[in-house]
Amino acid sequence: MKYQRGVALGGLMFWSVVIILAAVLILKVAPTFIDYQKAVKDIKATAAKVGPESTVADVRKAYEKFAEIDMLDLPSSQLDISKDGGRIVIEFSYEKRIPLFWNVSLLIDYKGSSAG
Repeated sequence: MKYQRGVALGGLMFWSVVIILAAVLILKVAPTFIDYQKAVKDIKATAAKVGPESTVADVRKAYEKFAEIDMLDLPSSQLDISKDGGRIVIEFSYEKRIPLFWNVSLLIDYKGSSAG
């Protein structure tokens, strides 16, 4: 009995709480991050699809088709559309508030661009 091995109950409970909190955080943040990745993919596809002679209304209409397929909540009115060197650049930014527990929430600023 000189060498004891194993995990103490206190250590087991502490690490269980840490792992559970991390899992809850990941499960709540993952859907918003997936939506952000879809939005970036859609604005890059929109910028690649429309030509440099397209109007802002044409770009918004093309984006709405992509957003409808991916079921995005980001409306085309939140897109900043400009031209840079003869090509169309689409940018967006929004905040997502994720309630965690009680009165604690996580605020994430998402920003994306078709330029880079």
